[in-house]
Amino acid sequence: MTTLLLYLDYNCFQRGFDDPSQIRIQLEALACQEIFLMAEQEKVKLVWSFMHEDETALCPFPERKYEILKLSKLCKIRIGPTEQIYSYAKLPYRKSGLSAKDALHLASAILLRQIFSLLVTTD
Repeated sequence: MTTLLLYLDYNCFQRGFDDPSQIRIQLEALACQEIFLMAEQEKVKLVWSFMHEDETALCPFPERKYEILKLSKLCKIRIGPTEQIYSYAKLPYRKSGLSAKDALHLASAILLRQIFSLLVTTD
């Protein structure tokens, strides 16, 4: 049986810290929590890229940073920066309104050679 491979948007790692007064945020936080539980149970494999690392380094909240780094340990696949990722990011993705960071996240997911199983975002 093939394990589902998930490349999560960085917001998924932070969703539990967002304002729970909004129903949408509550539902997204629960969904993210379920994904992390599935990763702990090895039902899915999570991917951590250099972009996740970069965004964590820029996080101004130490408690969030600590929790995100704990969650990052669930990510069994690591992707470092490569020329191929930078080339993919320059393709039409950025021209379609993606930010440079989002284009690099998407390019990292594409590099997985499985044309990513699922890209999960909370944006």
